[in-house]
Order: sequence, then C-alpha cells, then structure tokens
Amino acid sequence: EVQLVESGGGLVQAGGSLRLSCAASGFTFDNYAIGWFRQVPGKEREGVSCISSGDGSTHYADSVKGRFTISRDNAKNTVYLQMNSLKPEDTAVYLCAALPPRHVINWKFAWVYDYWGQGTQVTVSS
Repeated sequence: EVQLVESGGGLVQAGGSLRLSCAASGFTFDNYAIGWFRQVPGKEREGVSCISSGDGSTHYADSVKGRFTISRDNAKNTVYLQMNSLKPEDTAVYLCAALPPRHVINWKFAWVYDYWGQGTQVTVSS
C-alpha cells in the first residue's frame, strides 16, 4: 500500500520556524520526485517546492524562495521541508506528493502527481 505521511505541523508565531517531514512507503521512493503543496479553504492547491529523485535538484515557488528549504534522505524514504521566517500567509494544510521524474518540469501542477499524503496543518499567528 502506497503511503505518504506528513508530520511536523503546528502553531508558530510569525518569524518562527517549523520542519515538516514526509515519510513514504509502498513504492520505489528513489525513483520519484517529491513535492510539497499547500491548501487554504476556498483556494487552489499551491505548489510550494519540489526535489528531484536523481540529482536532488530543488525548485521553489517565488513566495517561499529564500525562506524554505527542501531536502530528502533516500535511506529513510523521507523528504523534509524546513520553513523559516514564517508569515501568517503561510498558514495552510501542507501536503506532500510523489511525482514521476518525467513530469518534474510541471512540478507546480497538482495533476501530474501520482500519490498524495493527507496533509499537516501549519498555522502562523501574527
């Protein structure tokens, strides 16, 4: 059974930090890029960041560039999202998803992802 399980969300004050984890199982983790999305009720799911499978190249939305860092540990089948200098507008449910390498160029689009986690809530207070 394919599983992607997010953890690490919570409540933090503006300017603070959180580290999210995405633990994967049930598929060949090394063969997939992993992306992070966030969703706010009434808005479209937004691509936040993505890390490739082979060379580990990273991609970021402009809104988080310089504040968020994505990394992966293939030995642990886990991807991390370090979020610093958090802002109230970062408040959302954060979800991770697995993406075939051939679609990395379209990493911002939710429809290219094969597998999804359930999400973890991040709330940033002002």
